[in-house]
Order: sequence, then structure tokens, then C-alpha cells
Amino acid sequence: MAACAGTSFQRRVRSKRAPAAGTRPSLHNGQLLLSTGVPSLDYIIGGGLAVGTLLVVEEDRYESYSRMLLKYFVAEGVVCGHSLFIASARDHPEEILQALPAPLLDDVIEIDKAIRELEDNSGDINNSTTAPQNSMTIAWRYQNLPKVKTALTSSSRFGHYYDVSKTMSTELQRSVKCHSFFLPDEVPLDSSATEFGIMNFGYVKLLRSIQRVIREEGFDGACPQTKQRNILRIGIHSFGSLLWGEDIGLSGSPEHAYSLTKFLYALRGLLRTSLSACIITVPAYLIQNKAIIGRVAKLSDTVIGLESFNASERETNPLYKDYHGLLHVRQLPRLNSLICDVPDTKDLAFKLKRKLFTIERLHLPPDLSDTVSRSSKQDVAESAKLLSSGCGGAARGKKHLDF
Repeated sequence: MAACAGTSFQRRVRSKRAPAAGTRPSLHNGQLLLSTGVPSLDYIIGGGLAVGTLLVVEEDRYESYSRMLLKYFVAEGVVCGHSLFIASARDHPEEILQALPAPLLDDVIEIDKAIRELEDNSGDINNSTTAPQNSMTIAWRYQNLPKVKTALTSSSRFGHYYDVSKTMSTELQRSVKCHSFFLPDEVPLDSSATEFGIMNFGYVKLLRSIQRVIREEGFDGACPQTKQRNILRIGIHSFGSLLWGEDIGLSGSPEHAYSLTKFLYALRGLLRTSLSACIITVPAYLIQNKAIIGRVAKLSDTVIGLESFNASERETNPLYKDYHGLLHVRQLPRLNSLICDVPDTKDLAFKLKRKLFTIERLHLPPDLSDTVSRSSKQDVAESAKLLSSGCGGAARGKKHLDF
């Protein structure tokens, strides 16, 4: 009885296991996040790319900026010490690894300069779009508007900055373990995919290769990792193109999308049960059938689209001179919550500078050309007549209304 006098309640002590390097928990749902290598992109998708999720990037027509996003993702993995898995059907993964941008790690002055440059570009609509001497020409309705910040930055820094004009050192590249999958080396030209049914033979080989790395390296928890917990970053370049053996862009028939959707379904199963995250660039502009694009989006967690201004009318338009393209947020993940974190704006644009790839709120300056002013004179006069007729005798006899 004396032994029963004491309480049997004991406080459960949680194991304080440190998270993997280069990760942090989300403030919204507690999901473990890693940086994509672009801080502004991390801000848009909810603070970073969640571990165990898939990010699909719809390529621009010339594939330059989507390829750059993939390089940033891989470069961030190298700096954080994460394991890498790079798959491609056109460029060898070794070439992609050698073309990674150089990080700004030890040069504090360059880092501060890059951050200051980003903050200076987040001015209001009157800043940087209109010179001080021309302030009197701005309409009164624009002068009284509140300032609009165009830069997308969070209070806490996450991720690193990179110099696109320089390449990463070989010593830093070799400091992490990198697995590669080059389709011409993995799949012979005379191979037949009949044994795999409707599944693309190259996709089957890629899935098996990713699954083998996850199991052998212990990213699925089957075997304990020998060192500190690590993350596997998977980057697949221009997936679903003709070089991968797909013809969905030519046929436009939903039947030809079964192979692609089956791969994405199986890949998400591997990601959900492992410490890994994946970015896939897809040439969506080649796929004419919207049903296929919808299936790809439903089988992905996050989907963004890049629309480059190269060889388009907007390239020569002075209103878009400060940007290189538009960024479209197609889908955001809903993890451990009923609703997703929706960004405060849908009008986003990106620009690539020497040391920064930034995504900003697209805020165009007001059109103050002479043609607009002349065309609006008649409308203003007609409105003044209507107002003067209904404002009583005090307003009569005045040709102009002063507001």
C-alpha cells in the first residue's frame, strides 16, 4: 500500500534528435523544410520545399531559366552537405554538376551587397520607375498610394546566395556524394519495353535506381545511417521529353500519359517514405492536351511555371524591362493542414542578375504617355458635364472640377 501511495505519472521525455543539416521545421505545420537555393522561391512555396515532396517546374521554351533553378537546387544541396541524385537524358549529370554556380559563403561583403541589392529593388511604385524631377507629372491618384514592396523575403534567412558568373570549385563539388542517371548509358537503343507493359522502359530503370539509392543509403530508415541524418536531393532534368522516349507532346492523346503518371505516382510513394525531396523540370509547352497537364499537377505537390520573355513581344516592351519572365504558381502543397499557405499575390516575375535569381511581385508603372492623356481628355470633359448638371447651382458656370 505504501508503494501505491506515490503517483504513477511520469513525464515523457522526447528524444532531442537534431534535424538534418540544411533543414528547418515549418512554422505553419511543423513539416521539415529544405531550401530550393532561391530564397524568394522558398518564400512563395511556404518557407521551403518540404522533405518527402515533389516540385514540378514547367520549363520555359528555351529551357534556360528552368535549368538554372535545377542548378540552384543542386548547388544548395552541395553547400548543405546533402546527397545528390541527378538524372538527365540530354546533358550528362557530370556536366550539370560542373556548371553549378559558386556560393557566396566566406565573402561577407558580397553577401551583404547581394542582400542590399535585393532590398533596394523592393521599392514603391514611384521609386525606380519615375525620376524625382518628373514627380510632378504623376497623376494625383498614384502619388497618394501606399508603398508596395516587390521583393519577397522572410524575416529569417534560409538558404544561400550564389554568383552565376562563377562556377563552384571542384573540391566543394566532390565533398558530397552524387549519384547520376544518364539515360543513354542506362538504356540501350535496341531495348524493348514490352516486358514492362505500358510503363516506359527508361522510367522503370530510373525508379529502380532511385529506390536502390534510398534503400542502400538508409534514407528510408530501413538501415540506420552511419553518420548524422542526411537528405537526398533528387533532380530530374527535362523529364517527359522526346529524349526520354515520350510522345505525349506529338500525339496529344491521354492514353500516352499513363507511363508518365505511373512514374510520378510511384515516385511520390518513394518520397513520402524517405528523407528525400525532388525537383523535376517538365517541357509542358510541348504537351497540348490539358488533361495530361492536370494529371501531372495532381500527382505533384508543388507546381510552378516559367514564362520567359525571350523572343516575345514583352522582351521589347519598356514596361517589362526590369524582368526576364513571369512565374506562375499552379499548385501549392497541403501537408498536415486542411488548407495551403496561399501567397499574397499571384502576379510574380523573375529576373536573373549576376549574383541573384530573384522572384518579385510584378508591379508595372502607370502608363503616362501623351496618347493616353489625349484620349482621356474627352472622357474627362464629358464626366465634368454630367457632374456639373447634377451638382446644383453652385457648380454651374465652372468648366473644370477641381478634385
